[in-house]
Formats: sequence, C-alpha cells, structure tokens
Amino acid sequence: MCAVSATPPFAAAAAAAAPGMSSNCTSTTAVAVAPLSASKTKTKKKHFVCQKVKLFRASEPILSVLMWGVNHTVTSSPARAPPSAATRAPTPPAVPGPRPADPAEPHLPLALQINELSNVPVPVMLMPDDFKAYSKIKVDNHLFNKENLPSRFKFKEYCPMVFRNLRERFGIDDQDYQNSVTRSAPINSDSQGRCGTRFLTTYDRRFVIKTVSSEDVAEMHNILKKYHQFIVECHGNTLLPQFLGMYRLTVDGVETYMVVTRNVFSHRLTVHRKYDLKGSTVAREASDKEKAKDLPTFKDNDFLNEGQKLHVGEESKKNFLEKLKRDVEFLAQLKIMDYSLLVGIHDVDRAEQEEMEVEERAEEEECENDGMGGNLLCSYGTPPDSPGNLLSFPRFFGPGEFDPSVDVYAMKSHESAPKKEVYFMAIIDILTPYDAKKKAAHAAKTVKHGAGAEISTVNPEQYSKRFNEFMSNILT
Repeated sequence: MCAVSATPPFAAAAAAAAPGMSSNCTSTTAVAVAPLSASKTKTKKKHFVCQKVKLFRASEPILSVLMWGVNHTVTSSPARAPPSAATRAPTPPAVPGPRPADPAEPHLPLALQINELSNVPVPVMLMPDDFKAYSKIKVDNHLFNKENLPSRFKFKEYCPMVFRNLRERFGIDDQDYQNSVTRSAPINSDSQGRCGTRFLTTYDRRFVIKTVSSEDVAEMHNILKKYHQFIVECHGNTLLPQFLGMYRLTVDGVETYMVVTRNVFSHRLTVHRKYDLKGSTVAREASDKEKAKDLPTFKDNDFLNEGQKLHVGEESKKNFLEKLKRDVEFLAQLKIMDYSLLVGIHDVDRAEQEEMEVEERAEEEECENDGMGGNLLCSYGTPPDSPGNLLSFPRFFGPGEFDPSVDVYAMKSHESAPKKEVYFMAIIDILTPYDAKKKAAHAAKTVKHGAGAEISTVNPEQYSKRFNEFMSNILT
C-alpha cells in the first residue's frame, strides 16, 4: 500500500526509478508519436533529462525524516484547518506515487493544490483552535528513495499556523527556513543537555534543532498561547528562545520530539568561549570531561573565578537589563524556573589572526598544487550547488561586524573595553515549570546545602530576582 502520494510530475520519475513499486502505485504517461515520412526518416539524438528531486540524505533515518517532513509541511502548509478538523489538520501528501482519492476535489492536481496553499497569506488573527491543531502524516515508503528514508515513518507538526506566525514575527522567511533545514543534513553538536538532550544545527548554522521530552512538548502547549502574545507585544524583540517549529517523528515505533529555534550564536562569527549562567553557585562548575572539549560550556563559578566581565558600556547595559527584566518577569508569571543565560564570546583580534593563518595555508597549498602541474582546487573544488558554497558569506562584513537582523542576540563590546569582542546572549531552557518535582528537589537541596546556599532549584520569583542581580553584576 502507498499511504501518501506525490505531485504528478514526480510520478513518471518515480516509476522509472523504482520499477518494483507496488502495483497500486502506478502512473500513466501520454506519448505523442509523429507521423513517419515514407521518403525520409530523420533520427534525432535522444536527450535524457533527470528531474531534480530532494533526496533528504542524512546519516540517520530520523534526520532524513525531519528533512522530509519540514520540506513537506512548509511547502504545503494550509492557511487554516477547517472547523471540523481543527485539532487535526492533514496536509497534502508529497511522496511519489498515486494520490488517495478525495471526493471533494477529484480533478484538482496535487501540484496545483500545493501552489495555491503556499500562496495563501498568513491570517491576521490566530484562533484558539490553532493552538491545539496539528498536521499528521503516515508514510508507507516502499521503494522510493529507500537508501535515505525509512520504509515506514510518521511525521507530526504541532500548531503549524502558530509557528508559521511566529516565524513571520521573528523575520524568518518560510522558504529560508525550509532551505536551512532540508537542503543538507543537520550537523551534530558536541553539546549535550540534561537527560541526554541532543543538539544539532542546520548546515548553515542559522537554526538549532533540539530533542525534547514529551513533558517538554506538554509544557510548550501550556505556555504557547501566552508566549505568542508576549512576542506580539514586544514585536519579537526578546532574549527568550525564538521557537520556530515543534515536531514528533516516529521511526521503527520510536517517537522522537524535536524543537527548532534560532541559533543564539552567529552563523559567521566564531565563538571562542561560552558560558551557561544561572546566577547560582552550588555545583556550578564545568566538569573535567566538559573542559576537555574543543569549545566547553563553562558555568557560573568558572566565570567568577576567571574574573570575567562583559564590557558593553552603560547605555547597552541599561537596554539589555531592561529587556532581561521584562523577559524574566514573564517567565516568573508562567511559574518557569531553572533557565539560563547562554553567553558566547567572539574575540575579534583572535579571529583576525586565525583568518590570516588560514589564508596563508591556502596560499601555500595553492602554490604546491600549481607546482604539480595544475590547480587541483579548481579541478576538484566545491561543486556550485553544494553547502560549502552556500556558506560563502558577503565580503563587506569587516572583522567583528554582523547583520543585526540575522544575529539578533549579538552585542559589540564598548570602545573602551580592554579587548574588542562580540557577545551573544540569550535566555535558554524555558520549559521547566516549578511543579511538585522541583519543589521536592528544592527541599532536598536546602537540607543538604543550607537555607542560605545559592542553589539553582528555587521558586520562580526568587529565581528571577537572583538571575537579574547576577547578570547586572557581570555587565560593565
């Protein structure tokens, strides 16, 4: 059985590529035959044209499914589910094969539907049902693209209209989002969160993909309506995570939940040092294992012991703390705690030195290649459509320069700072409610460390106050 089908233009290509596909996945191709001339037969050279189809090639089936799903849902996201299907908004299928019969639209080609749906404007207002809606697809894949996609999988997108609206408010074009997630496989990060949480970045490093628990998904649903309203009121100008999509992927009966956010760090400027700061001092040091990494994540005590400061200047400090206070008060109202300020530091002078060394090595290699009788880089270099070329950034950005519409969390050091730096600062991990479990942890840690200890597990009001005070002290 072919559970979902694709656009008619793909059908012929799929039939040719997968002749062994099940009998009910068929396509018909009309062929025009020109009349033969009795006196003269002219034979033309045949030109075979291969249609370009995204293959969603990744090292893991789950990532291939993510790429396929985002490509499908962004391309064909509907304006709004009908009232009768408000909590279940199935999107048009997009896998080569026949289209399941639809009595309401028996003659409308799927390609036409997708084009029409993708051109529908985002509605001015979201309805309450949009915060409960989802798009769910079950795929029996059989032989199409079997090298990359599992034979059977499910893909579920939560609250598609809400996240589409959020992407728009954060200034992220749907096509750019789709290309970032689907053009090339996401890249694994050596960072690992609590309970084995996994982090990946899109190939262009613009977005972060994080695995989350079913409890996190439930908490996202709990706060999403208020979060969306907050983003509307602050016009997207916030230090909170920019949530762009939430998905459930099912492969071999195993469910994986993923959330996509904007990357706090730059896709262009290298981060040389990073910190996860909570304003707590109990057990807040990076482990030896963490310190052995190429880019370890240091914590509060590491920051304080180094005598580190973020030199942003009085005006920038004032603006930053006002925004931080507003965001943190919002989290306290939601009874959220245990969040962090993620800080990344780009050392401008160090980056310039590293760039010079790279250029020198490239020149040496070019000379060696020329000496061998040809420019091997030109012969075997990056193909025009490969991700490597897509990461060629504009040359007009000077050292330490960035596009504030892209690097929205970036801030330059003050002119009087001891070192020329760029800081990337944002609040992360905002899906931890102060529930019975956290209250029990607070009681246990208080007994162990004493009532006056700066433990991380405290009530949201106390957490937000301590958080603001700590961040105020590290900025200068």
